[in-house]
Amino acid sequence: MSAAHTGRAWWRDALIYQVYVRSFADSTGNGVGDLDGIRHHLDYIAALGVDGIWLNPCYPSPQRDHGYDVSDYFSIDPEYGTLEVFDALVAGAHERSLRVLMDIVPNHCSDQHPWFRAALAAPPGSAERDRFWFRDGRPDAAGGDGPPNNWLAGFGGSAWTRASEAGAPADDPQWYLGTFSPYQPDFNHTNPDVAAMFAEVLEFWFDRGVDGFRVDAIQPVGKHPDLPDQVVDPPDLDPLQIPWTNEFTIFRPEGHDVWRAWRHTIDRYAQRHGRELMMVAEAYLVRQPELMAEFTEPDQFHQAFAFDVMLSPWDQQSVRRSVDDPLLAYSLSGSPPAWTLNNHDTQRIVTRLGRPEATDPNTWTDLNLKLSSDPGDDARGTRRARASIVFTAALPGALYLYQGEELGLPEVLDIPLEQRQDPVVERTGGETLGRDGCRVPMPWHDAASANFGFSPDGSRNPSWLPQPDDWGDYAVSIEVADPESTLQLYRAMATARRALRTEPHDIDWIDVGNAGLGFRRGRYTVILNLSSVELDVGTVVDDEAEAMLWSGTHAPAPTSIPADSAVWFRHR
Repeated sequence: MSAAHTGRAWWRDALIYQVYVRSFADSTGNGVGDLDGIRHHLDYIAALGVDGIWLNPCYPSPQRDHGYDVSDYFSIDPEYGTLEVFDALVAGAHERSLRVLMDIVPNHCSDQHPWFRAALAAPPGSAERDRFWFRDGRPDAAGGDGPPNNWLAGFGGSAWTRASEAGAPADDPQWYLGTFSPYQPDFNHTNPDVAAMFAEVLEFWFDRGVDGFRVDAIQPVGKHPDLPDQVVDPPDLDPLQIPWTNEFTIFRPEGHDVWRAWRHTIDRYAQRHGRELMMVAEAYLVRQPELMAEFTEPDQFHQAFAFDVMLSPWDQQSVRRSVDDPLLAYSLSGSPPAWTLNNHDTQRIVTRLGRPEATDPNTWTDLNLKLSSDPGDDARGTRRARASIVFTAALPGALYLYQGEELGLPEVLDIPLEQRQDPVVERTGGETLGRDGCRVPMPWHDAASANFGFSPDGSRNPSWLPQPDDWGDYAVSIEVADPESTLQLYRAMATARRALRTEPHDIDWIDVGNAGLGFRRGRYTVILNLSSVELDVGTVVDDEAEAMLWSGTHAPAPTSIPADSAVWFRHR
């Protein structure tokens, strides 16, 4: 798909389907999803009405963090397929007019990457070590040799690991930095070898037909050159949150230099080949619209994820701000937000919004990994999740879906500790639930099929994460035959959303009382009822307005929005 630049850039209001490769479809029977599994289900994805797919990392990896520890940026992990299979997947997607985005991990690689193994074998001060952050230790309180500073890791523990513990000689005096974990050493992006390698990576995958990249974890790309101690404020901050408040490595100006170089590479390639290419930033910039605008200036990211709605409580003022802040960033940079309600790092919205504390404005959180494991009320969570997608789909910008949300999948909260595989579980001694519950493999068929159809018939291998006994209730084969299913709602949403592309790309809020939110966008009025009772909207919706899309299972009355639901009206 190498269309020339014509009209409005495709990514600005695209509908993209995120595929967590390991959990989408297993074509070999080993219990692990793969690229051929995706290829065999491209018709299902296309039938959702999306414009493209985003693949989570499928590069060679020891899978300590399931692909976010890359050992080779120029190939495909044999567990998922080959480059030839990848090429066939891209070709099949393009035949169905689906764009393909890859996931790229810039901050770190695997400790098994050849560069890092060479760095461990090289002496302090070597060119090999300069590609990473190797430093001498300093005396600790006990008079021994401690890490170079007090930085903590995102998955728990210190951000520093002794080089000798990773394979360097026993008398090696240095430590290396891993913002996430010891097996994910940080790149030094001021090193020209690192800059050149990533430019080559981008062009390598563009040559294979990839249309863009979701760029993982941009926050820590860029470090204060002196690596000073972090001042922890407040001092009682959760240890897993401390790394993300570190002013010496989070959203540093040095990172902007990296993204400008990447954008130059992308724009130059796009111009040379007559293609529309893009990169979208993963950065948790919630309630920071000015900072979001900085990263989406025309010389950096084309777009950034707006996680605000995804993490918002079910509360009028919270949801209102979760829309206003990303739209403010849009007005400052000209880059429309990339909205999403679910992803592979966050508890699924059905469970989040079904929790008892979901309506409390003070429950605004980061990834919700340490909230109560109380499953709450899935029926209530499902109503609110359906309302959330109808409401969010009407906003200007792109919209990213996460596999399984179109089935209304809840979070799986009761995975036994010994079967959890998220590194944050191990690094926190099991105190944190981790992200496994949103990564449980897709159910395609009923209980009579292998792993609910995730694996081919006859397979005896269990899925890599255990599926609940009732997973078949959410199966594609069940929902595709049910006109009131969440799957059918998502298909209707995608169809309705295409009509909005000709409408203005801004919204005007309207007053619908304290129980809900409403806005107008061109000919459309969109209303979200956040209360547990019906909402009368007769004063803002005229008698001739037509209900075009609704989150409930039945068409709403002309002037009344049911509890925990959302409706689009079109005015003549």
